[in-house]
Amino acid sequence: MKFLDRLEEWLIATLMGAATILIFIAVLHRYLSGLPIPGLQDFLIQVNTSWAQEACIYMFVWMAKFGAAYGVRTGIHVGVDVIINRMSTPWRNKFVVFGLLAGALFTGIIGTLGANFVHHMAQTDQTSADLELPMWIVYLAVPLGSYLMCFRFLQVLVAFVKTGELPKHDHSHVEGLDEELDKGAKA
Repeated sequence: MKFLDRLEEWLIATLMGAATILIFIAVLHRYLSGLPIPGLQDFLIQVNTSWAQEACIYMFVWMAKFGAAYGVRTGIHVGVDVIINRMSTPWRNKFVVFGLLAGALFTGIIGTLGANFVHHMAQTDQTSADLELPMWIVYLAVPLGSYLMCFRFLQVLVAFVKTGELPKHDHSHVEGLDEELDKGAKA
């Protein structure tokens, strides 16, 4: 399970970093192309970065789909639970289980519809405008991300049934800091 967790985190971080760098380079390219510097301007005008915007859009779509699954796993996914938290424990638990099952069902249905769409899209020759990627690869984010999110809902459900606890994200927690503080205290 740790492999899947790390793969998910690595994919999100890589896509976020790559999109940021790519947009920075494209903006820098546009700015420098407008400067009347002989040689540099001529060279930059020949370099085509029109594909960068499309690539970043696709990276952000993939990042959002996998980021939603990460949010369910870590407890940072948006939820409205004011009324549920005011209920007595047995009723609260029933509503939490219902909510997690509903989330799993919904994302499972979206994943299945997305997989069907990708299957039909793969039978066509449609490609993206600038990158000329087969569109089925672009749309593959929908079933993969939705199925991962469905799995994460079920994972949280099993943990909740066993322990009665939902994942809770502590905004003040810094991963690895406790170990560093322990090392400093021992020294």
